[in-house]
Amino acid sequence: MGLLLIGNTATAQLEVSSSVPGARRIELTPEGIEGVSEVLVSPGLSTMLLFDSELQRASVELENPQRFSLVDVGQATLRLVPSASATPGERFKLMLRFQDGAAPLTAMFLLKVHPAKAEATIEVYRHARTVATYQQEIRDARTEVLRCREELSRVVSEHEAPGGLTGFLFSEGLGPRRVAEQVLIKTVTTTAANGLGAPIVNSYRSSKRVAVDAWIDVKTGPQPWAAEGATLKARSGEELKVLRVWLAAPIPPGGPGGRVIVEAEAPAASVQGPFSLKLWEAEGPRSITLGNVTFP
Repeated sequence: MGLLLIGNTATAQLEVSSSVPGARRIELTPEGIEGVSEVLVSPGLSTMLLFDSELQRASVELENPQRFSLVDVGQATLRLVPSASATPGERFKLMLRFQDGAAPLTAMFLLKVHPAKAEATIEVYRHARTVATYQQEIRDARTEVLRCREELSRVVSEHEAPGGLTGFLFSEGLGPRRVAEQVLIKTVTTTAANGLGAPIVNSYRSSKRVAVDAWIDVKTGPQPWAAEGATLKARSGEELKVLRVWLAAPIPPGGPGGRVIVEAEAPAASVQGPFSLKLWEAEGPRSITLGNVTFP
């Protein structure tokens, strides 16, 4: 469906701190630099947009709505669930109109399909912010600065070679007392998209981290495959924090395959699994999911 912007569209969308933990907050303003906020959605996962103003429910326009299994427009909410036909890397325009006629009259978003991740909750505001939201923004900014400093320190120390548990695996300098190893090829299950396979899978654990070391085959495809991201999710839905996804080089189709190492935080020895590991490429549809992944 084509989108037609009518009236006073929000020409700037400022992203600030939210009042809901874990949510992203977007502020709409009628002036400023023109821009459209990008929102991550994923097949089968729900994304909820919460507005501080009532919507004209009949005027919501979504490009290619047949690619969504659910489009639920409420009084001041919009819930979206892409269907399995939505391809990673695709983008859909979303435009909606507000009920009260105040500026901005409409708002526009760009929904980007991700193979595994979706933004669960997004707050969208048109009105003035409270002192509490400014205070929260300061706290969030301080946390982000600290995180960036830690990440910069890690990157500088690692230089060209990977660090952490991945670095030990890469250098093959492991001893039996340093990490525990488990061979998973007989127990792991594989769900692949577009010709990917994993004939060899091992898992490792150190004192505070775990890693999955998989040999990935790319059987078909027009171009080499490279893992852009990964998730390690338990059956309960809880995810481990993935620290790095490492591979030496993109894996060409029809070749001998290549090694991919996924490292995650696991400070508790009780974190054993089973987990589901999903790997995906940056802009294409090719992904692979390894089920029943456990750690020693």
